[in-house]
Amino acid sequence: MDRLQAMEVFVRVVDSGAFTRAAELLRLPKATVTTLVQNLESHLGTKLLNRTTRRVSVTADGAAYYERCVRILAEVEDTENALSRTRTSPRGRLRVDVSATFGRRLLMPALPDFFARFPDIRLEVGCSDRPVDLIEEGVDCVVRGGDPGDPALVARRVGSIALFTCATPAYLAQFGTPVHPHDLLRHRCVNYFSAKTGRFFAWDFERDGERLQLDLDGPVAVNDAEAYLAAGLAGLGIIQASPLQAREALAQGTLVRVLADWKTAPIPMFVMYPQSRHLSAKVRVFVEWVAELVAHHAPAEGGG
Repeated sequence: MDRLQAMEVFVRVVDSGAFTRAAELLRLPKATVTTLVQNLESHLGTKLLNRTTRRVSVTADGAAYYERCVRILAEVEDTENALSRTRTSPRGRLRVDVSATFGRRLLMPALPDFFARFPDIRLEVGCSDRPVDLIEEGVDCVVRGGDPGDPALVARRVGSIALFTCATPAYLAQFGTPVHPHDLLRHRCVNYFSAKTGRFFAWDFERDGERLQLDLDGPVAVNDAEAYLAAGLAGLGIIQASPLQAREALAQGTLVRVLADWKTAPIPMFVMYPQSRHLSAKVRVFVEWVAELVAHHAPAEGGG
């Protein structure tokens, strides 16, 4: 029995809460995962997992063994990194999840630079605005904007992006151009709501020390950044979009900025990963690279 592989399999079963899910994440047959855990229990002479038809849970011995396995596997990886080129050239599969807009408009165009630096990393990138359970889904880290929320995650702030208030020329020709945020109370506004809580995000404005926060009405609300931009481009109402989203439309004139003398509160950007997990070399270099990427683009994303 490969004890290190068995430890890795056991840890993944505990993290995911199911043999089937662990097998999917490890890309192993379920029978292999089951056999490795059974062999490990036989070798140790103790039961590590309680099994039901729906889920597995750790026994008291299993919980203690899990904590030691996590530390041992982290030490093994550190040792391998120290004795090979992986210190400067990390390798292996890295699963990340980013917002759709960040992935499409910033991450993907920049990935050639990442792979030029770290050619031995194989990225699996999920692009969505939905909440992600990193442990359950086997994701190494996520990039998100706004309140990090989950205290179980380490959240490293890597920058911030402000929002531009804008609308289509056709919408402004029909409904007029707002000159003060209070004018928006008489306009149609496309709202954005949290995929996690379902709550609408308020519209905020600041100028010369005056700060406003408004709840605005509109014909549609969405919880996806690309759909939000599409709603604005369809003339459904005024939107607040990041320059990352709206740069192309603004350059082409299909969107026009309004209330440009009013700033919005910048949205903080975080890279988040589980605090219970060892920060591997491949995650570390990805976090640093994303921080560099956002910092490089942040000056162009400012409001005002």
